[in-house]
Amino acid sequence: MARYAREVAVVAFAQSDHLRRTDELSEVEMVMPVLHRVLAATGLKAGEIGFTCSGSSDYLAGRAFSFTMTLDGVGAWPPISESHVEMDGAWALYEAWVKIQTGEADTALVYSYGKSSPGSVRDVLTRQLDPYYVAPLWPDAVALAALQARALIDSGETDESALAAVGARSRDAAAANPHAQLRGPVPQGDYQVRPLRTGDCPPVGDGVAAVVLAAGDLARRLCERPAWITGIDHRIEAHSLGLRDLTDSPSTRLAAAHAGVFDAPVDTAELHAPFSSQEIVLRKALGLADDVTVNPSGGALAANPMMAAGLIRIGEAAARIHRGASRRVVAHATSGPCLQQNLVAVLEGDAR
Repeated sequence: MARYAREVAVVAFAQSDHLRRTDELSEVEMVMPVLHRVLAATGLKAGEIGFTCSGSSDYLAGRAFSFTMTLDGVGAWPPISESHVEMDGAWALYEAWVKIQTGEADTALVYSYGKSSPGSVRDVLTRQLDPYYVAPLWPDAVALAALQARALIDSGETDESALAAVGARSRDAAAANPHAQLRGPVPQGDYQVRPLRTGDCPPVGDGVAAVVLAAGDLARRLCERPAWITGIDHRIEAHSLGLRDLTDSPSTRLAAAHAGVFDAPVDTAELHAPFSSQEIVLRKALGLADDVTVNPSGGALAANPMMAAGLIRIGEAAARIHRGASRRVVAHATSGPCLQQNLVAVLEGDAR
């Protein structure tokens, strides 16, 4: 019995080169080339897309409803059915997937972007914390991730050398990724906030990602090897860090169970783990075996454009199926401090 009413697949994926700064480009100028490439990969024109959904953050842009400007990159004509989430693009993909499941669309264009270079991401992310008890203390994302890493070390689940190995492996894998911001050996560097060193933390940069979704036989016509979304779910944990066990991620585990991750072995995992310590948590929550290839693209430790890094994980997972490099992949996206909210998707190729 099918898990969902309709078969839905990722039929195309495109992303920008992820750079430390793109001062010379506006958000629209960043987005347009990526949208053109992803549509060209399918042969579809803008007017043939049934639904468009984007993910971004007004906090990064510094102005309200900033996403409306990037719609210029989609095109002013013909009129489109459009939506937006103030989240990573992975959640925009979820909304588009639901739209297709309802039968209101057969195709969807999903894109997300982040231009972090104009400001301090570490400061901006404090605005998502509890406004009464935590945000007034201004603990930034690295400090909170360091609390999580310290909890893992104190529990005996990892140590600093193991964390360094995660970072080194990720950047080595990124050597084959032309879009990654950091590629090849990167020094572990000094402590940012103990026990996290520079090599344990993601780079700050600007970037864009886009995917096209299609249903059923249309997906098969548009793509030789569609990456079928056979399961997808997202869950959230308590807002207060003091109510959570930071060494575990029950929301990831629950989302994975509802997405069917544990129904059969996976050969590859694309995990949105911006800090090396968070990969340790996610591996445990997803029950990944040692023979599973984790973040062959380099992951968020090689390129972490805000609001796009989670969608990139799904796109990279799909691209491996498109190339025939993987058969069953788990893709993960996260939002909030210390893996507070997590989305998990299973992508598979056709059995043949």
